[in-house]
Amino acid sequence: MSIAGFDISTLPPPQTIEELDAEAILAEIAADAIARADANGVNLRGIITHEAEPLRYLSESYAARETRLRARINDTYRANLILFARGSDLDHQAAFYDSVRLPGEGDDRFRWRIILAIQGRSTGGTAPRYKSVVLATSLRVADAIVWRVGLSPLIRIAVYAADNGGVADAALLQLVHEAVHAPDVIMVNDTIEVIPAVFTVRDIHARLWLLPDTSAAIGDAAATLLRNAWDRETGLGFDLTRSWINGRLMALGGLHSVEVITPAADIEAPEEQAISLGQIQIEIAGRRR
Repeated sequence: MSIAGFDISTLPPPQTIEELDAEAILAEIAADAIARADANGVNLRGIITHEAEPLRYLSESYAARETRLRARINDTYRANLILFARGSDLDHQAAFYDSVRLPGEGDDRFRWRIILAIQGRSTGGTAPRYKSVVLATSLRVADAIVWRVGLSPLIRIAVYAADNGGVADAALLQLVHEAVHAPDVIMVNDTIEVIPAVFTVRDIHARLWLLPDTSAAIGDAAATLLRNAWDRETGLGFDLTRSWINGRLMALGGLHSVEVITPAADIEAPEEQAISLGQIQIEIAGRRR
């Protein structure tokens, strides 16, 4: 998993967070009780380890309570790590970096914005700073990319919407424009142009060959599956490839094969741009064994 450029999978587990083993904790408690009893001339071996003995139940109760206590300590430590904090714990982490959760904003998106805000705390107009401001304008902003044109002061911000097939409409672009041009945001020597990230709308036409027992109604579900998958997986710099279309359709099950008619070739998206889907035409070509 990657958040704002951090690949979390490459980080070692925090050393303070303990891997809990309830059976090992129970064994430690039993061994400690036996050692203390031995020191006082009392033999608990075979009593505390026998499942029918009251002392065994007492040891299990202590072990369960200690396991819960250690789990609580783990949770407390996680709450102080920005990559693990959730809910109001994350809100308190964010407050230190002057970030406030948008109404309805989930933890993952908010965490992404907080890290961008940290990255952009330079006195200069860094790309993470501008991106953090853009994402804070509205939950309708799914993503954005900031880049400078050559050595000029012209900065372009491409906005990818969370709705409308990724196409940022005039209202959203105006909202972002006002946010990045606020006096306390824009650098005095920057010229900022806010543009939609979607540069092309492409139609899909595919033919399906069904297995003998597959219902023809699968064709109705195929278009919806494709559009939902695209909305879920796509983004800036995501290419529309024929293999992606084929793979998502075959995932429906019940198909012998898929022929992608349109697009005739893969459509590549530059890093700062995105592709939106237009009409999706699914044709049932026949059945094959």
